[in-house]
Amino acid sequence: MKFHLLAFGVLSVSLWGCSSAENQTELKATLPKQQAMVVTANPHATAAGLEILRAGGSAVDAAIAIESVLSLVEPQSSGLAGGAFMVHYDNETKSLAVYDGRESAPSGAKPDMFMLENGDSMSYIDAKTSGLSTGVPGIVSMLSMAHKDQGTLEWSSLFSYASKLATDGFEISPRLHGMLERFGKYIPSTRDQGPLDAHNYFFDEAGQPHPTGYILKNPEYAKTLQIIANDPSEFYHGDIAKKIAAMVQQQPRAGSLTAEDIAAYQAVKRTALCQDYRDTQICGAPPPSSWLAVGMIMGILENGPRPSAAGPDDPNNWAVLAQAQQLAYADRDQFIADPNFIDMPITGMLNKEYLAKRATLISDKATPETYAVGDPWAYNGTQSSETAGIDATRDVHGTTHFVIVDTKGDVVSMTATVESIFGTTRMVGGMFLNNQLTDFSFQHHDKNGNAIVNAVAANKRPRSSMSPSIVLDKDGEFLLATGSPGGNNIIAYTVKTLVGVFEWDLNPQAAVDLPNMVARGKTVRLEKDVAPESLISAMKDMGFDVDASKGENSGLSVIMRQPDGSLEGAADKRREGVIGTL
Repeated sequence: MKFHLLAFGVLSVSLWGCSSAENQTELKATLPKQQAMVVTANPHATAAGLEILRAGGSAVDAAIAIESVLSLVEPQSSGLAGGAFMVHYDNETKSLAVYDGRESAPSGAKPDMFMLENGDSMSYIDAKTSGLSTGVPGIVSMLSMAHKDQGTLEWSSLFSYASKLATDGFEISPRLHGMLERFGKYIPSTRDQGPLDAHNYFFDEAGQPHPTGYILKNPEYAKTLQIIANDPSEFYHGDIAKKIAAMVQQQPRAGSLTAEDIAAYQAVKRTALCQDYRDTQICGAPPPSSWLAVGMIMGILENGPRPSAAGPDDPNNWAVLAQAQQLAYADRDQFIADPNFIDMPITGMLNKEYLAKRATLISDKATPETYAVGDPWAYNGTQSSETAGIDATRDVHGTTHFVIVDTKGDVVSMTATVESIFGTTRMVGGMFLNNQLTDFSFQHHDKNGNAIVNAVAANKRPRSSMSPSIVLDKDGEFLLATGSPGGNNIIAYTVKTLVGVFEWDLNPQAAVDLPNMVARGKTVRLEKDVAPESLISAMKDMGFDVDASKGENSGLSVIMRQPDGSLEGAADKRREGVIGTL
């Protein structure tokens, strides 16, 4: 077994010293055919996944162990009281399946619950740090469903690594400590601000966040894991559900979530969406995931101006990518929501003629036409009876992504989240509760009176930007798995990597290392200190409204199969990503 970036053995204090983003010097790994690889955003999570694969577990088994660890050591990003999408590739049958563990709104949710009496939207922080924003957690149900289909080890055996870490303690990583320093001010420190569990967990008696390397224990989480390990349905029908509902209903800004809402939740197995691209198929999760925008961008690029041989060194190639993003984001924002509540022109949005028509709007300079909504209904075969309102959804970072290839060649690409950083900051059973309902539009109608498709409704799943992706070659064989955290930016981060590999002929790590660019609406955000000044200047000269931003913090994970059957991994240096191999 190989564990890249650190000497794998006993995970000790020295682990973080040698695996921090600043010291990552080699993030690429290859291994013989029919071996295994794990790429996650945290060394403990990668180690947990490898342990399961070494014991003969499947990719799904490893995903369960990985997420149970991430819930503990990366609570700012995801957790078992959150949600996820998983795309799974079965190597024997050459088939794909999507497992949808997106949270759902409680039965008491109302369209105006994030609106003030004067009709304005509630501030994001007030909505986030409240009971109003917690949806029914979906990830445990989703993992249980996937395990019944694809698990090889006993469910109860998959939580021991996380349980030991919770009991014995784990070292606060540089990233976790940095999050506490930057965002700790939003964690309630007085009872009038909200429940104090998170403050008591992360801060010392002087009110300072525990330092990097501090051994943090979470015995309550260990108890929760034991309950889940014995029977995952107990998460939804037992004391955990009652405690989650009670915590959500606490003031200030109490929510309506009940134990009955939690008991009624069911994950959904869906058919993957796929977009033909050159001689491959790029596949991902259907709505309420926003993967559809990833497929659209790649389809637009296939029909747009061909990239020059200079690849990422040519600003014109970036300009084409920016406009393809704008075109897809405009349609995604307008049309995508929970399929149980909204009719969507999914067929039209992936229609080759429609994408070719959208591609004709790309030019050698910025133009408003590329961030205007198109008419995919004209290519859908059906028509909508209503005009969709202009979207008003906010989408904040607080997510993780990992990829796994097991010894049988099965693949998992999974994105998980609690929505914003540390979710609501409210804790139950050692877990952070999600604030996923802030992924709804706070307004339910636009200024013209048209209904916004992603508005709040009882039992509805909010639209998600999570876009776990798997690429298949012309023979239906696994070729590449990728995805990223990053809120609305997930679509752009994921596409950047696909473009780097398939359009600009880069290896996976070089593609991940490219500057991040997010072109949603008029503004084009380029990653400050990574994007060269020459690119920023050239984009401005072409008329783009460029914002050089430090906030483009992706967390990409990639595994690619090479022609000889070997696997090549890539982990994002912007986080604490680690590649592990057997």
